[in-house]
Amino acid sequence: MTAQANNSGLIALAVDDEDRGLEEITYQLNRSSRVARVLTAFDAAEALRIIRSDDPELRARAQAGLCPVDVVFADIFMPGLDGVELGKVLAAFREPPAVVYVTGDENRALDAFEVGAIDYLVKPIKSERVDRALRTIDRMRRSKEDQAAATPAEDEVIPVELGGTTKLVPRSTIRYVEAQGDYARLHTTDGSHLVRIPLSQLEERWSEVGFARIHRSYLVSLPLVSELRMSSSGYSVRLGAGDQAIELPVSRRHTRALKDRLVRAPKNGWGPTR
Repeated sequence: MTAQANNSGLIALAVDDEDRGLEEITYQLNRSSRVARVLTAFDAAEALRIIRSDDPELRARAQAGLCPVDVVFADIFMPGLDGVELGKVLAAFREPPAVVYVTGDENRALDAFEVGAIDYLVKPIKSERVDRALRTIDRMRRSKEDQAAATPAEDEVIPVELGGTTKLVPRSTIRYVEAQGDYARLHTTDGSHLVRIPLSQLEERWSEVGFARIHRSYLVSLPLVSELRMSSSGYSVRLGAGDQAIELPVSRRHTRALKDRLVRAPKNGWGPTR
């Protein structure tokens, strides 16, 4: 993994299993004033490891409810997961990165746009096409930031009694809530706290501020969901990354509602750049 930084702007991840292709994507991204940092990976597996890594800047973005990278420029034909399969994995993120495909094959554009790609660049790539894709991505990011700034959510504080001491726990520090009879255990970034309130009441109270019921025993903070996973035993969600990550089960009755809130297609109106 390598990185190179400019002044301000987007964090981009370039993915290509060929040295020449990776060098070309990296060069084009580094020359853009819209890109602050360029990360590189030789295949999809390494790309996902980078996104989930303990890099301080990427981890801070994940904890703030953002995707660790703003955009992934990926080749389509790679060993293991190809670029389209990587795009499907990224599309399941709560806040997915923009995806731009860079390939020598002109015949996979439909597959690319079906997974929400912003653009489809055919090698050899042209600077103006890269610039146009980056303009679109930067415009989308700024629009989302403006919307978030216009409607800030008030951070509720929950009083917790601890041996004669009242600890004030901000809702923003809560990763998930676990039902324990008539009580609920608040799992925060620095520990857990038991409060006398049913999980169903917290579900109703916090639904509009980003929490969702995923199981009869769990309520999770959606901005902290980094993955929605499917296995032979059903779905699960992953919260956070690195050593602090945790995986929780999703019950069948809550799967559809959760997917509706996490996965949207097409993503934020993303599609071909005209």
